[in-house]
Amino acid sequence: MSTAISDTSGMICRCRRRIGLLGGSFNPAHAGHLHISEVALRRLGLDEVWWLVSPQNPLKSEAGMAPLPDRLAAAQRRAEGRRIRVTGIEMHLGTRYTVDTVAALRRRWPRARFVWLIGADNLVELPRWHRWPELFRRVPIAVFARRPYSLRALSGVAAQRFVRSRLREMAAGVLAGRKPPAWVFLHCRAHPASATAIRGGRRALSKGK
Repeated sequence: MSTAISDTSGMICRCRRRIGLLGGSFNPAHAGHLHISEVALRRLGLDEVWWLVSPQNPLKSEAGMAPLPDRLAAAQRRAEGRRIRVTGIEMHLGTRYTVDTVAALRRRWPRARFVWLIGADNLVELPRWHRWPELFRRVPIAVFARRPYSLRALSGVAAQRFVRSRLREMAAGVLAGRKPPAWVFLHCRAHPASATAIRGGRRALSKGK
């Protein structure tokens, strides 16, 4: 029988569960995040997905960033009723970089099977991330197609460096159980939602009042 474990952020993890980790600013959370999460649950055979709402992305400006409690609350409303957990656990862990967050989560829940979830646009940008090769070696990674970045992503520095660790798409269901480095590229229906566009629409609406 699995044992429930909780931490100071209220998160609960059951041992041996397959958990997708979707990190980001969620400024705001939108239907595109839901789409990726639902594809991950289905294609990767996950038990749940955690939305790791970052206090502040090191690669993004603080300008226009909503307060963390507001972003958490909005993400929770989006995720309600689904196998998605929303957390600001990075604030409690005291981590700033993804590689450190993953390391801390694996220490806290060593029997959980985590998978890092990213879009093709993030695979393109991955060489800018702090100690990014270490991230590949710490956790399996699932990359989701996103136009127009997919071709650049698959021919980019990160994909080519770990090309021998890439699984065939038809084997995506076993990714969570693979020892890293291991990653898969998933072709899926594109979703048009964009946090940048949503914020732009809100600003335009506010100016029009």
